[in-house]
Amino acid sequence: MSAPDPQPAPPAASRAPEPDPRAPAVHYALGIDSGGSGVRIALGPVGPRGAPAAEPLTWHSPTPALVGERGIDAAGLLGQVLPAAQRLLRQAGTERVAAVCVGAAGMASLGDDLRAHLPAALADALGPRRLALAADGVTAYVGALGQRPGAVVAAGTGMIALGTGLGTGPGDDPHGGWRRVDGWGHLLGDCGGGAWIGRAGLEAAMRAHDGRAGGSQPLLSRLEATFGPPEHLPGLLYPRSDRPAVLASFAPEVGRCAATDPVAAAILHEAADHIARAAQAAFPHPPTTGQAAHGDDAGALALTGGLFRMGAPLVDPVRRELARRLPGVPVTEAAGDPLAGALRVASALAADALRLPVDGELLQVL
Repeated sequence: MSAPDPQPAPPAASRAPEPDPRAPAVHYALGIDSGGSGVRIALGPVGPRGAPAAEPLTWHSPTPALVGERGIDAAGLLGQVLPAAQRLLRQAGTERVAAVCVGAAGMASLGDDLRAHLPAALADALGPRRLALAADGVTAYVGALGQRPGAVVAAGTGMIALGTGLGTGPGDDPHGGWRRVDGWGHLLGDCGGGAWIGRAGLEAAMRAHDGRAGGSQPLLSRLEATFGPPEHLPGLLYPRSDRPAVLASFAPEVGRCAATDPVAAAILHEAADHIARAAQAAFPHPPTTGQAAHGDDAGALALTGGLFRMGAPLVDPVRRELARRLPGVPVTEAAGDPLAGALRVASALAADALRLPVDGELLQVL
C-alpha cells in the first residue's frame, strides 16, 4: 500500500513589509469642522510644501456641538471627535498626527471652553506638535482660496465676508491681518444672507395679506403653501429657537418667484447689493473708482455657502454688483469647503508653511 502524499506545509503567517528606512517619514494632519449642521473631520498625509498630499479619510456626524453657558461645549465636541479620529488613524496605519486645526462656528465669541480644554486633550490623545483654533470664517476662506490674498463671502443662513492681504500691499500690516465684515447674526446683520432674504420675502407676503403697498401675491401664495394661514405665522415663528433657519428656509421660494415677480426680484437685488458691499469692505486692496485691480498680489474673491446654490436669480445680480464695486477682481469658484480649509491649515502647520494672519481671535496657533 503506497504511502499517502505528503501534505503541503501550512503557509507562514503574513507580515507587513518592513518600512524602507530610506523613505521619508509620512506625517498626518487632522482637520475638524464644527458647525450648525454637525461635526466633520478629515485625516490626510502632508505634502512637502504643506498642502494635503492625498484624498483624506473623513468622518461626519449630523449632531452639532452643544452650546452652553461657557459657549461651545468642549467635552461634548471631544466626545465625538476623539473616538472618530482614532478610528481614522488606525485606518491610515498610524497613531499620531503632526498638526490639528479645529474650525468652529462661533469660535471667536463662543470658544472660551474650547480654548481652555482642547489643547491638552488633543495633545494627550493624538500627539500633535502644532494646534490651530480657527473661526469657521477662516477655514471657509482657506478652503475657498488657500493661502492667497483676497476675500471670501460665505453665505448660508447668515452672511460673513473675510479678507486678508497677507501683508502684500502698500500700507498693509506686515503680519497681514483679517478684515471681517458682518456675520453679526440675523438680529444685527447677516445682511443679504438666507435668513435676511427669507424674512424680506415673508414681510412682502404679509403686506399682500394686509393689502398694504409693497406686497407680493406670489410670495403670499408660497407662504400659505409652506406655513399655512398667514395669521398663524407669528405663533409658528416667534417661539422657535431656530428662527434664523426657519426664515432662511423661505429664501428659495423668493428665488423661485423672482423671474415673474418684481417684488421678489427686488429683494434679491438688494441682497446682492449687501453681499457686494460686504465683499468690497473685506477686500484687502479694493480698486479705486475707475481703476481695475491687476497683478497677482491684487487678490481674488470667492463665493461659498449654500445660499449661492439658488443660482441665477441671486448669483447674476451679485456678479453684476461685484463687477461694479470691485472692477477687475476675479470672482472664482471656491476650491473647497470649511473642512478642506481646516485640513489645509493643519497641513501647513505640520510643514511650518502657514502664512495666514494669526491674531489670537479668528486664528490662534499653539
